[in-house]
Amino acid sequence: MKIARFNAGGVISYGIIEGKIVRPIEGMPWEGLNPAGPEYQLSSVELLAPVQPPNIIAIGVNYKGHADELGHDYPPAPVIFLKAASSVIGPEQSIMLPKMAPGEVDYEAELAIVIGKTCRRVGEDEALDYVLGYTCGNDVSARDAQMKQDIQWARAKSFDTFCPLGPWIETGMDPDNAGIKLVLNGNVMQDSNTSDMIFPCSKLVSYCSQFATLYPGTVIMTGTPPGVGVGRKPQVFLKPGDTVCVEIEGIGILKNRVEVEK
Repeated sequence: MKIARFNAGGVISYGIIEGKIVRPIEGMPWEGLNPAGPEYQLSSVELLAPVQPPNIIAIGVNYKGHADELGHDYPPAPVIFLKAASSVIGPEQSIMLPKMAPGEVDYEAELAIVIGKTCRRVGEDEALDYVLGYTCGNDVSARDAQMKQDIQWARAKSFDTFCPLGPWIETGMDPDNAGIKLVLNGNVMQDSNTSDMIFPCSKLVSYCSQFATLYPGTVIMTGTPPGVGVGRKPQVFLKPGDTVCVEIEGIGILKNRVEVEK
């Protein structure tokens, strides 16, 4: 099942996508999937970020291939950082190169977990029962802020527009065996599978729930595969006019353009 958040004539709703139709539902998807109002042609609505998360918990160095390309050891436990909720944008919205750090902005294709019910201190065997579904994410990162200026990740990962999500939430997929790809201006930059993750989704949800209550709508970004711009020779960073597409098997394609903040 595909769950979308969309704007139809100025009214923002959640709905279920069935082919080329979107059927609105009452309230939030974790409150039930009760129909509400007329259906719309998918082509006639604006798809928004499929969730407005209360928190975004992100995982660093969670693909073996990514750790290898950066010369890092595999971590013994998930590496946790946070992204500001204000960094979220939806499909077809623009990633803005920020005025204070425009020169080394990088892409990171990621599978994003969307929590569906309040989750606290759950075991790995039950962790996925608390998941609503999965969407495509891009953990956009200002590498100069991350590696040269702040020497930590908070600001570098949290600029406005630095967390594209979409195009919808998929509830019926195997999150630990899905192709994941990032295409920049038609060129494949990342091409892997979530089976390369060091810690699978059940481990990530369980681990995060040990230190924080995961409320419905919380997003967990699960890490990125190899091929990021900072790891390339020569390095590749986003520039105005670029088109970035994150594609995850079983979900779809998240597309964003790149502009300069004015």
